[in-house]
Amino acid sequence: MALTQRLEFRQSQSLVMTPQLMQAIKLLQLSNLDLTTFVEEELERNPLLERANDEAGGEAPAEAGQFGDGDEGGGQGDGHADDGFGGSADAFEPGQEEWMSKELGTRAEIEQTLDTGLDNVFSEEPAEAAARNAQDAAPTTYTEWGGGASGDEDYNLEAFVAAEMTLSDHLAEQLSVAFTAPAQRMIGQYLIDLVDEAGYLPPDLGQAAERLGASQADVEDVLAVLQKFDPPGVCARNLSECLAIQLRELDRYDPAMQALVEHLDLLAKRDIASLRKLCGVDDEDIADMIGEIRRLNPKPGMKFGSARLQTMVPDVYVRPGPDGGWHVELNSDTLPRVLVNQTYYSELSKKIGKDGDKSYFTDALQNATWLVRALDQRARTILKVATEIVRQQDGFFTHGVAHLRPLNLKAVADAIQMHESTVSRVTANKYMATNRGTFELKYFFTASIASADGGEAHSAEAVRHHIKQLIDSEEPAAILSDDTIVERLRASGIDIARRTVAKYREAMRIPSSVQRRRDKQSALGNVLSTAMSDRSRNTEPA
Repeated sequence: MALTQRLEFRQSQSLVMTPQLMQAIKLLQLSNLDLTTFVEEELERNPLLERANDEAGGEAPAEAGQFGDGDEGGGQGDGHADDGFGGSADAFEPGQEEWMSKELGTRAEIEQTLDTGLDNVFSEEPAEAAARNAQDAAPTTYTEWGGGASGDEDYNLEAFVAAEMTLSDHLAEQLSVAFTAPAQRMIGQYLIDLVDEAGYLPPDLGQAAERLGASQADVEDVLAVLQKFDPPGVCARNLSECLAIQLRELDRYDPAMQALVEHLDLLAKRDIASLRKLCGVDDEDIADMIGEIRRLNPKPGMKFGSARLQTMVPDVYVRPGPDGGWHVELNSDTLPRVLVNQTYYSELSKKIGKDGDKSYFTDALQNATWLVRALDQRARTILKVATEIVRQQDGFFTHGVAHLRPLNLKAVADAIQMHESTVSRVTANKYMATNRGTFELKYFFTASIASADGGEAHSAEAVRHHIKQLIDSEEPAAILSDDTIVERLRASGIDIARRTVAKYREAMRIPSSVQRRRDKQSALGNVLSTAMSDRSRNTEPA
């Protein structure tokens, strides 16, 4: 078979991801905060973009322009010379004009003409006297001292608020006093940088000595000093060490307390009998020791300023409608308002002569136009998806979580005739404010669990809510096991496996039935002992 070259024409379809299309897809999945940041960057980058609420720059006042012309001898086409203060020359009397235009001469000639001294004629005016007295008087306001103008629109009281002290800053101040050797300060600052917001260090500090080129003994010596810093318990490597540091500070770290701190796992399990045997104390002493442990702070660093949490701002509001339905609207405060300055572009296009400049502004115009359209399309898509979610989950908004229906992306995408990936991007990082709280849009998409009687499937979120209700209502003497919960759910028409119940329970951070029994019996015992002590105190003779 001979190899030959030839030309062929083929017709095919392919999806080309243009930069504008990629930008539109990116805008869909951005949160309102990220979108604001993106738009701010575009406003700085693109000269043809402007905020919709910006006021146009004011032109120079007409009076100022007329005053300049009159000063040069022009601007008198109407027969009136402007005085620069909004009045005309007709306001002056002829005698006044003649007097003002006449040369007065020296001071002696003026006094001779007036037949008196100038001090008698032009005495100090009250305004000048008041100004001179004000200069000699002491400042009475903060503005006069040079601290800032309170009448300025940019005056901000928050600028005078002291900076929040962080845990790292607090430890660094103590470090500068505790050590004088540069090597120890370097080790101490490195360890302080490793402290998390709760006040803990990583369990393994072996890499610290290797990175700093210091011995492990030097690192341990510096760490021993850091653990004496305020707040007590800081720079610990685990919970036991944190509690031990605080007990040493209180002079309560005896052998019995040391045994208790070293076996916190037994305390978490409420295994009081084993703890009492390990500590070698009676019931009253072990109760007092546990009370002291509970009064300690397991996270000493949390009292200092940490990273600020960003407030969650809803993108969609859902309110009851007058017809019994639900009214869905976008939060206009989260929608950036930008416009394309066509006037500026038309003026520039007349003056620009270089081809490179023309292409730059043409691209800027296209990008600005596309961004405005993409933002509008994003808002419409969010509203369309949110409206369909509200329609699908009407039972949730009316009756609560127990009536949440199973819902997936495909159901919403088919209803609004969009692709599933588009719905997935729209529901990412978006929040909806409802009469039952603020939820992420993805919250309403839950898996389905089959019904035991062959009826309509149940939402996984509704099943989790049902499990939590069963556990919250259980009695201390009748704790529900996972098998019992499965039986009760099946009696309610929910077909679910035991491992699924355990998975949902652990996801909600609910302990096992054994741990719940210990916790509730311990709480019940504390309540009974408190009641008996109060009763015995009330029955004592006065």
